[in-house]
Amino acid sequence: MALNEGDVAPDFELKGVDGKSHSLKEFRGKRIVLYFYPKDDTPGCTIEAKGFTAHDEEIKKLNAVVLGISADDYDSHCRFKDKYGLSVLILSDQGSKTIREYGAYGNRGVFGMGTIRSTFIIGGDGKILKIYRKVQAEGHAEAIVNLLKSMN
Repeated sequence: MALNEGDVAPDFELKGVDGKSHSLKEFRGKRIVLYFYPKDDTPGCTIEAKGFTAHDEEIKKLNAVVLGISADDYDSHCRFKDKYGLSVLILSDQGSKTIREYGAYGNRGVFGMGTIRSTFIIGGDGKILKIYRKVQAEGHAEAIVNLLKSMN
């Protein structure tokens, strides 16, 4: 069943690039920018991750945290983070369980089945405030910052 705005966001427990396990509930009280992306170190995914990194401090000042999720493994995420100096927390969802729970898995046209670039804004109470499906990477981080500002 597809998630909708107003639904409670499914919790998860995934390993981050910091070597720790993270769950959605640990960020309660803050807004969460949860973004799903297809693959580390590919053009669109790099643009998106660098965009969120460029706005990371501003997002934190808006009482929000950015979490990126893809099916790539921990080592791939670490290389991606280090190569581009990414500051956002990237989580590994090998097997795509969380990706599927959020409806961010499906047919990507010529790229076949896989993670569809999607973003979920989750409120401090754990409810989904906004869903962006089939995101265009360029300018997406700026749009999210503007949305967060409008919610203050």
